[in-house]
Amino acid sequence: MTANRTDKTHLPSRHVTEGPSRAPHRSYFYAMDLTEEQINQPFVGVATCWNEAAPCNIALNWQAQSVKRGVKEAHGTPREFTTITVTDGIAMGHEGMRSSLASRDAIADTVELTMRGHCYDAIVGLAGCDKSLPGMMMAMVRLNTPSVFMYGGSILPGSHNGKDITVQDMFEAVGKYQAGEMSDGELAVLERVACPSAGACGGQFTANTMACVSEAIGLALLNSSGMPAPYEDRAKYGEASGEAVMNLISKNIRARDVVTRKSLENAARVVACTGGSTNAGLHLPAIAHEAGIDFNLFDVCDIFHDTPYFVDLKPGGQYVAKDLFEVGGVPIVMKELQKAGLWHDDCMTASGKVIGEELDMIKGEADGKVIYPVENPITKTGGVVGLKGNLAPEGAIVKVAGMSEDEQSFTGPARVFECEEDTFAAVKVRAYEEGEVLVIRNEGPSGGPGMREMLATTAALSGQGMGKKVALITDGRFSGATRGFCVGHVGPEAAHGGPIGLLKDGDMITINAVTGELSVDLSDDELAKRKSEWAGPRETIYTSGALWKYAQLVGGALNGAVTHPGAKEERHIYMDL
Repeated sequence: MTANRTDKTHLPSRHVTEGPSRAPHRSYFYAMDLTEEQINQPFVGVATCWNEAAPCNIALNWQAQSVKRGVKEAHGTPREFTTITVTDGIAMGHEGMRSSLASRDAIADTVELTMRGHCYDAIVGLAGCDKSLPGMMMAMVRLNTPSVFMYGGSILPGSHNGKDITVQDMFEAVGKYQAGEMSDGELAVLERVACPSAGACGGQFTANTMACVSEAIGLALLNSSGMPAPYEDRAKYGEASGEAVMNLISKNIRARDVVTRKSLENAARVVACTGGSTNAGLHLPAIAHEAGIDFNLFDVCDIFHDTPYFVDLKPGGQYVAKDLFEVGGVPIVMKELQKAGLWHDDCMTASGKVIGEELDMIKGEADGKVIYPVENPITKTGGVVGLKGNLAPEGAIVKVAGMSEDEQSFTGPARVFECEEDTFAAVKVRAYEEGEVLVIRNEGPSGGPGMREMLATTAALSGQGMGKKVALITDGRFSGATRGFCVGHVGPEAAHGGPIGLLKDGDMITINAVTGELSVDLSDDELAKRKSEWAGPRETIYTSGALWKYAQLVGGALNGAVTHPGAKEERHIYMDL
C-alpha cells in the first residue's frame, strides 16, 4: 500500500473506483471534492449512531471527525455515514421500549446495507447507547471486514447532597414519589442534576457493559471505552482507531479473526467480574451467531458462574464508569483475570497484536476500591447468573451483583400479569404482597413484540423499599440498571407456549441463583394439561410495520434473539465478492 495508489485487487472498493466502466461512479466522488489520490485509496466507512434523542449519542458526531483524521493520516479515504439508534432511557416504561431490541438488528442490517451498497473496504463504528453497541459489532462480524469499534463514552455522574447519582436514581425517585417519600420540588431538583453531560448512562448498565465487551472481545483499542464522553482527549482514541483500521487493511485482519470462541469467553468473563448487564446474555450469543460460533445463553452463564465478581460498579456497587477509567480501566480488569488463569492471551485485537501482548504493556494494578484484587473478590462467583428448570427449559438470567448469598434464593406464590403496563399499574397502588413473585409475561422477543426492559417497574419497587421483599420473573428483559431479584429472558417465551405462559396466581415459584434453579411446584402432568388447554399467543396491536416484521423473524433469547440464519448458512463473505 502506498500513499498514491493502493492495489485494490482484493478490496471491495475496486467495484466503484477501478477501470473505465467506473467513470460514472468516480464522477460522483469528484463532485464531493475527492481527489484522484483519495479515490485510489481504501474507502473506510465511519459509521455512527449519532442523533439528538439523548445524551448517549450526542457526542458521536465530533468523535467521528477524529476517526476520519486518523484514517486520512494513514492514507485512507473515510466515508462517514449514520444509522438509527433507539435510546432506552427515553424509550423506557412505555410502548417505545418495543423498538429497543429490534433496533439492534436494524442497526446491524442498515450498516451492512450501507457498506455493501457503497463497497467500503473497512469500518470504524461508533456507538453510544445500549443496543447500538452490539448492533454495530454484529455488523462488523457479519461483513467480516477489517473493523474497529469505538464507544462514545459515558456520562459524568450527577451530584446531589454530596453523592454521585445516575439516571438509575431518577427511576427509583419515581417510586419514592409514588410512595409519598419525595415531593414535587425534590423530584424537580433531582431531574435537573442527575445527567450533567453528554454520554451514556454511567453505571455498569448495558452501554458500559458492552463497551467493556468491545475491548475484551478485541474489536476496540485498549482503554478506548473508559474516558467520559465530554473529555476532548477522546479525540486521540478516535485518531488511533482510524489509524488502526488502516493497519488492519494492510495486514488483512478481519472481524472474524478477532471475534472467536476464545475472545467471546474473555468478553463474558469481563461482564461477570464487573457485575454487568444481563443483556450481555443476549448480545454475546448474537455476535457469536454472526461469526457462525455456537455460544448460547447457557455457555455465557457457565462462564459467569465460575468467574469472581471483583469490580464494584453501580447498580450493585458504589462506583461509575468514570471511576473505573481513573483507576486504569478495563485493561486492569483483564490483567486481574489473567492472574487467575481466567483469560485467553492469544486472541487477536484491533491493534493487530494479540491481547496478551497488549496487556504486557499495561503497568497499573488493582486499586482495591473500584477494582478489587482477583484473589480477594467481592464474591467468588460472577455478578450475573444463569437459571434453568421446569419454568425455564431454555434458561433465564438474573443479576446478583451486590446481593449476599442468603438474598439469592426466593420462594413465593405467583402473582401473574399479562404485560408490563398491568404490573406497573399494580405496583403504583401497591396491589401486591410482600413475599410474592410478580410474573410479567407476553413480553418476549416475538410476543411483546420487542422484549421490553422493565426498569420503570423494578425501579418503582426499589423506590418503595420493596426491592428485596418481592421477586420478578419475565420473558422480557431487565435493564442493566435494575436492582433486586429480577429474572429475565425466561424461555421459551409465553407466545411460544413456554411454561411462563401457563402459570396461574398462587403457583409456588422457586428462584435459586446459588444452585441455578427456576422452577414452579407443578408436576409434568399438570404442565402438560395446562399446555393442552392453552389458548395460544396473546394478540398484539402490532399487525403491520417494523415490529410485525420483527416478531415474524426473531428467534428465542437462548440464542440471542436473532433475526437471520447467521454465518453458518452464508454462501459468501462480503470482503471476498
